[in-house]
Amino acid sequence: MTAPSVLIVGESLAGTTAARELRTLGHAGPVTVIGAEGHGAYSRPPLSKAVLRGPGADDSLVQDIDGLEIGIVRSAAIAADLSRRTVITTDGREFRYDALIIATGAEARRLAEPGQRGELVLRTLDDARLLRSRLEAAASAIVVGAGFLGMEVASACAARGIPVCIVDIDRPLERLLGGYLSAAITARAEAYGIQCVRTSGLAMLTGDPVHGVTLPGGTELTADLVVTCAGETPCTGWLAGTGLADELGVGIDHTCATLVPGVFAAGDVTYLRADDSGPDRRAPFWSNAVAQGKVAAASVLGLPPAGPPHDDYFWTEVAGLTLKVVGPLPLTAGPTAVEGRMGEGRALLTWKHPDGRSTVVAYGMRKSVTALRVRALGQSVSTL
Repeated sequence: MTAPSVLIVGESLAGTTAARELRTLGHAGPVTVIGAEGHGAYSRPPLSKAVLRGPGADDSLVQDIDGLEIGIVRSAAIAADLSRRTVITTDGREFRYDALIIATGAEARRLAEPGQRGELVLRTLDDARLLRSRLEAAASAIVVGAGFLGMEVASACAARGIPVCIVDIDRPLERLLGGYLSAAITARAEAYGIQCVRTSGLAMLTGDPVHGVTLPGGTELTADLVVTCAGETPCTGWLAGTGLADELGVGIDHTCATLVPGVFAAGDVTYLRADDSGPDRRAPFWSNAVAQGKVAAASVLGLPPAGPPHDDYFWTEVAGLTLKVVGPLPLTAGPTAVEGRMGEGRALLTWKHPDGRSTVVAYGMRKSVTALRVRALGQSVSTL
């Protein structure tokens, strides 16, 4: 029997992980990856953590799949015909598949009006390089969005001595990490040189090219550069007419299967469809992209996945402080336990959830991911 051909659309972390996993699991049939970015596959988390510091990190981002006999197509997918099991790319080629893995990721959400120039975002390596070059000459900056990416960009500005203002409806990281951690992070950020401005509504970009933002009520803030860090939108335009995608992305179950037989999805383009364990849920973290890439590969081959399609782990760097988090989010109220001193930037915090699960946060404290996972299971990490 001929091994099935697998087509992966998206040379993303999820896509390349799925390709590797297919070979690891023994798939000997054709595997083709369609990717739209000229740089090929690379890791995105370092873009805001390392690439903004200097060019030394640029070459360390590559997600190498050489030597696996995988075909690479550098032309974006523009359409899919599910009945014929084909995908068409911008250069007019048509690719047939027996199984399809959708891994096209997401793109930065933009706030600029049509035709308004000068908005900066950070999603790709080219975005990071452009922002890095602009930082070298900037005397002031505004960041719209106080999530993980926004705080990392603001921290990169402050580390260069650039006065920076971050604008959001909520306090920094409050939506995911809750009020307790947000208050500590806000205080640390302001001491680090990051001004945190809360608004009553959405800020609007002003100028053409963009040179500032207008807050609800009419107050205008100006700066040399303005960076929008307002989330992402799944890259699903090429799936128009297939019924696979909606405003949240491509819905999958716990095997990364879509509602169409033979079609799977992984990474930032997806959301987990509602089931008995919870509502529809997007979780665009790199750890989930890896987990889903592996699950999708196993499911394509009819094998039971080695793990779930999610990994409740992420880390960030804010105002010179590293945070590692293991466990479900968002957090509410205060932690169940605190070890160490928050004011000194060194603490281990635990939240116990009503369903019996735990979330553990290493706040400036050096702990391995393994140790945090053990702690989340209710065991001591003091010796790990």
